[in-house]
Parts: sequence; C-alpha cells; structure tokens
Amino acid sequence: MAISRRALRENETKDRASAKARTPRVVKSAKSPRNSKARSPKGRSPKARSPKGGTPQGAPQGPGRAITGRKSVKRAVLSKLVTIGAMLGVGALMISTSLPANAFFNAVETDYTTVQATESQSIKVASDAVEKAATRDSYTVTSLASQLRLKYGNRNFSYTNNVNGTIQWPFPVPVPISSGFGPRTAPCGGCSSMHQGIDFTPGSGVVIDSIADGVVSQVIASHAGLGNHIIIDHVINGQKVQSVYAHMLDGSFKVTVGQLVTVAQPIGEVGSTGESTGAHLHFEIHLNGVPVDPFAWLKANAN
Repeated sequence: MAISRRALRENETKDRASAKARTPRVVKSAKSPRNSKARSPKGRSPKARSPKGGTPQGAPQGPGRAITGRKSVKRAVLSKLVTIGAMLGVGALMISTSLPANAFFNAVETDYTTVQATESQSIKVASDAVEKAATRDSYTVTSLASQLRLKYGNRNFSYTNNVNGTIQWPFPVPVPISSGFGPRTAPCGGCSSMHQGIDFTPGSGVVIDSIADGVVSQVIASHAGLGNHIIIDHVINGQKVQSVYAHMLDGSFKVTVGQLVTVAQPIGEVGSTGESTGAHLHFEIHLNGVPVDPFAWLKANAN
C-alpha cells in the first residue's frame, strides 16, 4: 500500500516529539558562574578580591593573621613617633634662630671705674733744671739755575781781536757771548745741560771766519743737534786742534770738505738751525778729540 508524502512528514514529526520527551532535562545551578572560562583573560582564573580591611582569599587564618596585625600596629605607632619628632625638631630650630645670642648668657657686670692702680710712678726734677732749646742747622734753598748763575754768570767775556794774528777770534771785532763753557740750565728740550762751547750772538747772517789755517774735515747740513756745521782741523804748536762752527744758516756754506783755508777766511753765516733758541754761533775747540773751554783757549792763544 503506497504512503503519501504528507503521511511521511506527519510520521517524522511524531517520531521527533517522542524522542524529545524521552531525553532527560538538565537543570543548571544558579550559583555556577556563567562561562567562567570565557570571562577569565588568557585562560587564567580571576583573582579573588577581599573587601577593605578583610582577609583576602587564600590568606592564612589563625595565629598567622594575629602576627600580621601586630606588625601593622607597630608600623603605625612608629610612623606617628617619627612625625612628632620631626615637628619638635622644627619647633626647636625656629626658637633657636629667633632668640638673640645672649638670651641665656649671664654676664658678670664689672665696674671698671673702681679699678685702681696698685703702684704709681713719679719723676723728681731738680729746681735748677733748665730746658735746653733744640739746635738746628740753618740752611737756605738755592735753585740750580741760581747756583750756575752765581758760579758762571759773572764771568767776564770781554776780549780783543788782532786782525793780523795767525790765530784770531771767529769775528773781526768783539761780539757778545751769551753762554759760556760748562754746566748750565738747558735752554730748550733738546739742548745740552753741559755746554761744550761758547755762544756768540752777533745777529743772524753775520759772516763767520776761520780762526786759523787748516783743512776742512766736515761740512754737515742738518736741522738736528748742531744743525748746519763745519769742522776744521788745525795744527797749532805741534798739537792737533779742531774748531767747530755750528747752527749756520741754510745754504750759507762757503767751503767744502778737504779744502785748505786760511785764518780769517769766511766759511759761513750765523743762523739758528738744529737745537737752537735763536740766531747764534756755537763755537767749540777740541784738543786731541776732547772739548775744552774755547774762550779760555782763544784768550791764551789768539795773537
């Protein structure tokens, strides 16, 4: 007998229902955690938390718990003592820095006005003793210029010239002499304080003559020291003598080096070149290279 499709479906439905009725029902416990494995991270069980102040899960019970409690109490007491000590130290420091240094010092007062010397000294002076006045050497102050003026300022520079003599003065007639040979007060910054000649002052442009026969050894044009000057070599009384003529005018030379000159021959003109304070002839005499007093030498040798 053929069974229709509808009947087959109905039979299958009945079979499933009867099989479901025969399977026992599993009741889940309300206290079991839901899918505890899924809630714990990386497969580890979550740690149990104990409430504040309580005993954590797995903590030892009984005597161990009592020991732990005593240690906590000791720590708390020690912490309070440290805090109190720090506060006392700060207070003591504030007091010590605010009080003056002598607040706790009992100074012993001493009346120094009552101290008396146990011994005294005394000096006895004779009735006829007379105080002796202090004696001092008397002295006066004299400047160097005054000393030189006293020593050399009163020298007599008067002379005469023999125009026929073999040794003559640099000018045919006597002319003023402003400065002699020897120490002096330097008249200018570059001038010498030890004058090695004498200064004739006949005026600028006056012709200068050779004092004796000789040979011109130097003709120097310069604006320093002796300025334009000439040196002539002579042999007088068997001795080498040099005559020096300084501070001549520019362009006034009348001789050349190596030239033979005769007594009273014009050689140049009076000027003020070099270290000079005015127109004059600075004249020197050297004996064997050593400067000597020209005035004294001419007075002794001019004829």
